[in-house]
Amino acid sequence: MDYLIRAISKDGDVRISVVTSRETAERARTIHRTLPVGTAALGRTLCAASMMGDALKEEKGSVTIQIKGGGPLGTITAVADHEGNVKGYLQNPAVDLPLKENGKLDVSGAVGSDGILTVIKDLGLKQPFIGQVGLLSGEIADDIAVYFTESEQIGTACALGVLVDRDQSVKAAGGYILQAMPGASDAVVTKLENAVLRAGLITKMLDSGLLPEEIADRLLSEIGPYSILSKREIGYICDCSKERVERALLSMGKGELGAMISEQNHAEVTCQFCDQVYRFSKEDLEKLLKNAKKA
Repeated sequence: MDYLIRAISKDGDVRISVVTSRETAERARTIHRTLPVGTAALGRTLCAASMMGDALKEEKGSVTIQIKGGGPLGTITAVADHEGNVKGYLQNPAVDLPLKENGKLDVSGAVGSDGILTVIKDLGLKQPFIGQVGLLSGEIADDIAVYFTESEQIGTACALGVLVDRDQSVKAAGGYILQAMPGASDAVVTKLENAVLRAGLITKMLDSGLLPEEIADRLLSEIGPYSILSKREIGYICDCSKERVERALLSMGKGELGAMISEQNHAEVTCQFCDQVYRFSKEDLEKLLKNAKKA
């Protein structure tokens, strides 16, 4: 079961989110038929989006992370709802790169580091909040930490990991976002920095079977008592529907919809997030056009 926890220290100086997301990352791999480096990049981005979505206070709010690093994977997009459920895709899922000298997947080489990370928070207001930062490394976790530090002025340590097995399936996935809140003392920040170093690689913690609660314990061991604010199951969930696709077709305009009817006699629309195919016959399209003209 994939799930995440969100916790805060007793004095409110430190907060942490931890997620385990193997099934979610594996579902994304299966849908998009990614090769290992794409599996890792998309899985990390989904993991970050899940924790950021869960941190929203607004019901029906959402967070979108978009990474354009200039690398061969192209644009990576992940969307999370306020309960941490996610969906996502990348532009070129079949990218394959040689392993780095240390035997690790070359995620930074596939993502690229000459570009922008964009975070869009839809809080149900007229305009969404949009924050952008230049990519630091293309490893994604470092770039998420930079986003929080520069765009939201919250000192952040972020770790994201996807361990790909020999058969290319996802063996383990998850991560954490650890933050020192504004006003936290330098001593607290130093303790957190030391805790991150001692904890080691997130993939090793996940591969050894540590649960989110145990990872939080390890990272907050020197901070003192803390409370778990929420614990919830998360998954890869796409909320596409034929009605949404119909609205998208109508948004093309009556002229373009009419041209589609006369030139193609049908339409096939594939959801980028789940690969669901929606088919519309000539009669379906004519009915849509008729309703559009009445509006």
